[in-house]
Amino acid sequence: MTTNATNLADRLADNARSVEMFLADLLGDGLLDDEISRPATLLAAMRHAVLNGGKRLRPFLVLEGARLFGGNPQAALRVGAALELVHCYSLVHDDLPAMDDDDLRRGKPTVHIAFDEATAILAGDSLLTYAFDVVAAEETPLSASARVELLRMLARSSGIGGMAGGQALDLAAEREAPDEDGIVMLQAMKTGALIRFACEAGAVIAGASSEDRQRMRRYGETLGLAFQLADDLLDLTSDAATMGKATGKDAARGKGTLVSLHGADWAEARLSHLVAQAEDLMAPYGAAARILIETAHFVANRKS
Repeated sequence: MTTNATNLADRLADNARSVEMFLADLLGDGLLDDEISRPATLLAAMRHAVLNGGKRLRPFLVLEGARLFGGNPQAALRVGAALELVHCYSLVHDDLPAMDDDDLRRGKPTVHIAFDEATAILAGDSLLTYAFDVVAAEETPLSASARVELLRMLARSSGIGGMAGGQALDLAAEREAPDEDGIVMLQAMKTGALIRFACEAGAVIAGASSEDRQRMRRYGETLGLAFQLADDLLDLTSDAATMGKATGKDAARGKGTLVSLHGADWAEARLSHLVAQAEDLMAPYGAAARILIETAHFVANRKS
């Protein structure tokens, strides 16, 4: 996938369209080798979960990271789409009554509302497993060792030591509020782990040096912190119509956030600091990293 767009808004839009089209192909009626059938209701629920717009920020980071180091754009598209499948699975399961109990996602009924709880669980399961299929497939134009490395990274970012573990900590926080270090760890796992993967994955796809991989990993960690802090700030100051989902739920459930601990002014200052960190990390790449620097500003200042 290529784009000639030079500003961030157009680049985001172009990449989102390409990712959306590829996801629609992945979730079509056609069977892959060794698949027996694709049950219509389950497939419809998966499509409902995935093909509902959005900025596709995580795949965008994979694509832009690969672009920075001259990686194969088709490989980046496939890995980015796989990451989006994992992200969408997590939203389907997070929205369930047993977890965050949300009825609205991106302005539309959540999967368990549009279908039912059992179908939502199976849709999430299917999206998660499909993600690893997409990365592992020979159609992903990377060496076998690179695909295995990406699979390992994605598994660890998604599982007990990453996103799923972070969700467990988030549920526990409803019973006993964590201290500041606990909040930072929870958010680094639940939100930050997949963003960190997205940024490092582009470097892996391009066969970048270990130094470049580590720099992209730190950029992803910084971006993940900024993303969650901005999200917590929006949860306090925005509304459901703007966000496309319920707001104010953390406060209603007594969940501690960095914003609730320190206030909105502190959060704004912290976001500025995180953006400056992201800029410093990308500085060695000069003008080639302009879009990634602008992305840090976008994440920190987003309104939805």
